[in-house]
Amino acid sequence: MKIIIDQSTIERTIRRISYEIIEKNHDLTNVVILGIPTRGVVLGNRIATNIKAIEGVEVACDILNVRPYRDDLKVPLPKILPKVDVTNKTVIFVDDVLYTGRTVRAALDAVMDMGRPAKIYLAVLIDRGHRELPIMANYVGKNIPTGQNESILVRFMETDGVEQVVLE
Repeated sequence: MKIIIDQSTIERTIRRISYEIIEKNHDLTNVVILGIPTRGVVLGNRIATNIKAIEGVEVACDILNVRPYRDDLKVPLPKILPKVDVTNKTVIFVDDVLYTGRTVRAALDAVMDMGRPAKIYLAVLIDRGHRELPIMANYVGKNIPTGQNESILVRFMETDGVEQVVLE
């Protein structure tokens, strides 16, 4: 186990992603951030907090549980969607690590059940490669190429009591 990103680098990276979102989206009142559990929710909340601190605009932020939409589950789960309106909005999925792209595919299915967004973007803290689907992130904190036998663990204070990214 090797710490590859420390707390101050995580904070700077999230701040940079927040600024990139501000620069690309001129009407922030039309933006909806949907965090994918568990750490995507933490990351999404931090991005929304940064946007409010920088621009004074409160961006809609909610949780998008994609588990019922996964194609690798044998037993169907009930679909519980956020109440936030995504119709004609710019939706930004937020997750901690982008790997195969299957979680994002599930998120796309889920958001289409919610309405028809004008645009959908993806923000991730770590892109580790190894895509199985033609999906790429619009906002990437760090690209960290990994082997198939390696894992990236993002740890946030809110969920893990420590702030770091670890390579296993």
